[in-house]
Amino acid sequence: MASGNSLEERFHAAAEERIERVVLETAMEQTGARYGALFVWDASAKALRLDFHVVDGVVMTVPGLLLRHRKDGRPDGIALWVFHHHQPYRSDDTSRDPHYAKYLVDVRSIVAVPISYQRRSIGVLSVSSAQARAFTPDTEGKLGEIAKSAAKFLRRAQMYRAGAHAKRRPFLLKGLSPEWLWLEHQIEQVAGTDIPVLIQGESGTGKEMVAHAIHFNSRRSEAPFVSVNCAAIPEQLLESMLFGHVKGAFTGASFNKVGELEKANGGTLFLDEVGDLAPALQAKLLRVLEAREILPVGSNAAPKPIDVRLICATHRNLPGMVRAGTFREDLYYRVGVVTLELPALRSYKNNLEVIAETFLRRAAQDLGRGDLRLSTDALAALEAHDFPGNLRELRNCMEYAAAMAPGDEIRSEDLPGQLRRQVSPSPLRAPAAKTLLELREEWLAPLERRYLLDLLNQCGGNVRQAARRAGVNTVTLYRLLRRRGLVVGREAKVVAEASPTSMRRLRTR
Repeated sequence: MASGNSLEERFHAAAEERIERVVLETAMEQTGARYGALFVWDASAKALRLDFHVVDGVVMTVPGLLLRHRKDGRPDGIALWVFHHHQPYRSDDTSRDPHYAKYLVDVRSIVAVPISYQRRSIGVLSVSSAQARAFTPDTEGKLGEIAKSAAKFLRRAQMYRAGAHAKRRPFLLKGLSPEWLWLEHQIEQVAGTDIPVLIQGESGTGKEMVAHAIHFNSRRSEAPFVSVNCAAIPEQLLESMLFGHVKGAFTGASFNKVGELEKANGGTLFLDEVGDLAPALQAKLLRVLEAREILPVGSNAAPKPIDVRLICATHRNLPGMVRAGTFREDLYYRVGVVTLELPALRSYKNNLEVIAETFLRRAAQDLGRGDLRLSTDALAALEAHDFPGNLRELRNCMEYAAAMAPGDEIRSEDLPGQLRRQVSPSPLRAPAAKTLLELREEWLAPLERRYLLDLLNQCGGNVRQAARRAGVNTVTLYRLLRRRGLVVGREAKVVAEASPTSMRRLRTR
């Protein structure tokens, strides 16, 4: 039986679009089954979708095969029972099983386990046999371990597809830096609750992206996600937008309007730039949070009860505003039960190339272009820029470059003006011929750095384990890490590339 770590390494290596197949193949390998199925919850259809079904080594995909509760009194099927009851199930003889229903082929014994994420089911993994009593309790344990290891990867694949379906960019959360890894852990912990969340960070750091990720991973994911930018709407209109109004409430109110709070009922309301709320609206929002009810502007009716999860974001210093008396202290403690701090892009610019390539690939897809790649001089221009607009600015730069580049390679002259001006013109002289040693270093350095980064990530930052895998001693591996600009965080054991500044400090010690 493969260990949990090796299972995670295998799933981590799988591409987003084929993770389901790898999970099912692993389940059949580990249990010795010849039949297997993977079901994933389809939120839009409110049904369990049969993603992959393997029969004697043949992969059978049936587009549109959805499992829902039957109203004719016939069994819903074991997979649906496992999903809704959130517990494993073993049937030794399906001919006598009250929950069994045939999906594609008849089987005599089944083991099925829920795929759990944030203490709820997101799918079901099952193996089956044409023979009765083919499985033991040990099979159930093996299948459960595989489902547990695969859950977060399947969830990310769901998030990727949901973003693509909604024409949103996929969530860039995993692996940007040690700070982002810790942030992802916090998101996973808080998403399964209804606790209000305050997201703080500079403009463009991805605050709305994080809010979407919290909502998508919550129990409210199938309910509305409503976003309101408090800084973009005049104060006199914002009250009506949030709470709604009745006809005749004020000049120009010629119809009843449903507010954004009511639209978000059952789901999530995201208030961007909550620090820009006027004092009067701060008081009304506090009332909503405490009483969980709203009253449209100008209404004399009884307040309407609502159930909304509130996520707020701001680039302002709210504690400083509380001390200055411009933001209510009681509201601050209500909206900031959990506070997430988003790092600025300059704090993890060592991963700039990976992030830029990701944005560039998506921009090329949106424009219907083929594969685009960054040239050395374009990457140098990006690395020389401070990116005060953070991820948003980088994304916009890549969209601009994808539109302006005449060929398949993004050059520095294809970047926006502020980045082109930072590139020093090359002197008009013939370059000196490189030695064989210099050429070897130029060719091998990026390959060796990528190998070391992948190796250490697979080993969870454990240098001793990585050295054993690489077939070198620990001292040699540390020397290679330093040579290739890689450092290992001691506490989180997360691998990150060192910045040129930090490497200069290392060399002077």
